[in-house]
Amino acid sequence: ASCSVWLSEAQTEFKRVAEENVTLPCHHRLGLLDQGSLDIEWLLHISETVQKAVITYSGGRVYDDLNEEQKGRVSFTSNFLAGDASLQIISLQSSDAGKYICKVKNAGQYEWARITLKVVEKPSKPKCWLEGELLEGKELSLQCRSASGTAPISYRWQRINEEDERAEHLPPTSRVNISNPGQVLLKNLTQMSTGLYQCTATNEAGQESCVVQVTVQRAQNIGMIAGAVCGVVVGLSLLFLVVRLTIRRKEKKRYEEEEAPNEIREDAEAPKAHLVKPSSSSSGSRSSRSGSSSTRSTANSASRSQRTLSTQATPHLTPPQYSQRETQGKEIEPKKVDYANLMKMGATLVMVPAQSRAFQTV
Repeated sequence: ASCSVWLSEAQTEFKRVAEENVTLPCHHRLGLLDQGSLDIEWLLHISETVQKAVITYSGGRVYDDLNEEQKGRVSFTSNFLAGDASLQIISLQSSDAGKYICKVKNAGQYEWARITLKVVEKPSKPKCWLEGELLEGKELSLQCRSASGTAPISYRWQRINEEDERAEHLPPTSRVNISNPGQVLLKNLTQMSTGLYQCTATNEAGQESCVVQVTVQRAQNIGMIAGAVCGVVVGLSLLFLVVRLTIRRKEKKRYEEEEAPNEIREDAEAPKAHLVKPSSSSSGSRSSRSGSSSTRSTANSASRSQRTLSTQATPHLTPPQYSQRETQGKEIEPKKVDYANLMKMGATLVMVPAQSRAFQTV
């Protein structure tokens, strides 16, 4: 029966920063016995009941792709057959932290080592922002926070001199929130509070910082700016209204011009009969002369007939004898004429349309 021998090294602890490289030591003396039966195995204990293989050597072959998280980042550092089976891990991640066990077996003999690896991650670049009003006499809160990093993370606010970028103390009226060090309250803001402020997030792995600009404004300046903005808005609104009304007026005028020729006057009067009087100075004098001389009446009758025909042919050349006048918006009725006497005198009836009232023949 073979005798098994267990040799172990003292448990050690390594602490490294994320993204760095680390070498976990494991040395043995079993390679000289029989290299054909040499077995090397690195295991990572995630918990008491869960573990996974990192890298192994068995049957003369190395297996370094046993898990996806560490694939391509683990390897043996040197000649593991000669006695150095140390493990190298590059680009450390927080998931690499845990308890590692190195087991070496050959010809019934065992050697092993235990190593605890801690991976610390420096704070991510913090985010800086402001909460509050940038007005004189108001309060302003400076906020700072890192999204990731190994706890605990401490925060510190400083004021930066913009000329030489030298860190200075915060204004005397500032107050740090003890329960949340990433928050600083600036009370009773003044023009002296204006400047550049820097927040630095720090842990055991390193530090990162961010800056924010604080510009305190006077209240009267805010009122002037607000008034100017309101004036511009009102002016633009009035301009838009004027343009809109102008466009609508033009559209309405164009519409009326297009519809005017198609309108039919419903208030047009029907044609009326008008008398064509003989051309003379007055009807009264004509009546007296007709009674005294029949010869002159016959000549006048022939003259009237000729003039009537001439007037009907060219109505626009005869000036109107009778016209309608409007007094205070009302039409005056023409005087009634004795049609019987006029017919005896030889007058001729002519029908004239109402639209041609301005060219009534006499």
